[in-house]
Amino acid sequence: MSFAWAKQYEPKTPLTKWLDEKLPLPRLVYNAVGAGYPVPRNLNYMWNFGVLAGFCLVLQIVTGVVLAMHYAANEEVAFGTVEHIMRNVNYGWMLRYAHANGASFFFIVVYLHIFRGLYYSSYKAPREMIWLLGVVIFLLMMATAFMGYVLPWGQMSFWGAQVITGLFSAIPLVGESLQVWLLGGFSPGNAALNRFFSLHFLLPFVIAGVVILHIWALHIPGSSNPTGVEVKSESDTVPFHPYYTSKDGFGLGVFLIAFTFFVFFLPNALGHPDNYIEANPLSTPAHIVPEWYFLPFYAILRAFTQDLTIPFLGVTLVDAKLLGVLAMFGSILVWFFLPWLDKSPVRSGSYRPLFKKFFWFGLIPTMVVLGICGGAPAEEPYVVLSQIATAYYFLHFLVILPIVSQIEVPKPLPFSITEAVLGPDDKPGSMQGGGKIDPDSVVKNLPGSSPDGSLQPAE
Repeated sequence: MSFAWAKQYEPKTPLTKWLDEKLPLPRLVYNAVGAGYPVPRNLNYMWNFGVLAGFCLVLQIVTGVVLAMHYAANEEVAFGTVEHIMRNVNYGWMLRYAHANGASFFFIVVYLHIFRGLYYSSYKAPREMIWLLGVVIFLLMMATAFMGYVLPWGQMSFWGAQVITGLFSAIPLVGESLQVWLLGGFSPGNAALNRFFSLHFLLPFVIAGVVILHIWALHIPGSSNPTGVEVKSESDTVPFHPYYTSKDGFGLGVFLIAFTFFVFFLPNALGHPDNYIEANPLSTPAHIVPEWYFLPFYAILRAFTQDLTIPFLGVTLVDAKLLGVLAMFGSILVWFFLPWLDKSPVRSGSYRPLFKKFFWFGLIPTMVVLGICGGAPAEEPYVVLSQIATAYYFLHFLVILPIVSQIEVPKPLPFSITEAVLGPDDKPGSMQGGGKIDPDSVVKNLPGSSPDGSLQPAE
């Protein structure tokens, strides 16, 4: 999308004019992340995490390609090549720690990016496609991270692969055959290691392609903002460069301070010590856990301990293992339907008092509890807590969110983004009428309202 007031790229030199005519790459950059891209003037630091996620993706690709030059996907030597990288390759230790901790920081940034989208309802029209592509990116990230976790071929690598691929065996009729087909055998070995390495190398470039689509979809309606009010005039926007390039640069600096602290001083804090023990198929770890960023979904998987049966007949409809697998995948797939589950005409959680309470005191604590239970042994009280948290998680999205969006009374919205930043205009004859917000204008400003001011359910 290009607003009428957006600055146009004007090449100055003969070289830039020739390049603009033959391959207008500078024009593309100028209109995408430069002064030719107007964005809302009120974006806060929660909007930094999209850029930080892009930086993390580039970091993972660069460090991953270099590490792949020294890694061998063979069960006999895989563990040794990781040690070779750490001890013999110049700065190999730094590259490996940057890659391993980069995965964790990538997920931290993406989780913050997702929860910002949930709080400010960035999934609502006209930005549904941005959200849907974002969920696809998250699923691809999870697949890439899982396969990367297998490559060091430590104890957690081997048994994590055994457990996660074992989930496919829960599928009726074809499950066990599917698991053998995925692994290339009855347990993780050379075939699985080669396949996972190939896919782990390939998928980041697939993610990069979907990220391009994600950004492209963003530029069609433009960025959302903390008020949820759409851009109305030039005063509501500022050029992306230099205002948000400098703001993103500051955020990147803070991120790099935290990231380098972990790389140089706490490189193994976010990993599991058992992965420094070479994989042994004959020795099962006492407590198999995935990486920390999978723990909430792992807790959902383990929350189902009873088969779904027909009462009094004892006929099993769905066994507990399959229920857990369906719930684990369903916990992410439910995000695809948020644009249609949330019917509120107001986007921002800042103007939705009831929604805000359920978000901060319902959803966020639930995710924390699930994360703790996922990393704990499968025993009481963690099993019961994970079952309660899992039940609330699905109730939040499938029941509470649709009901709240229909019954809550939102706070009055500012007339414009400019008013939200600078306050109402108190000059006589102003658009706001002496500094007071016209209720009719507020209603007409709501997303999903009709021209006559009556509220219509958001599509």
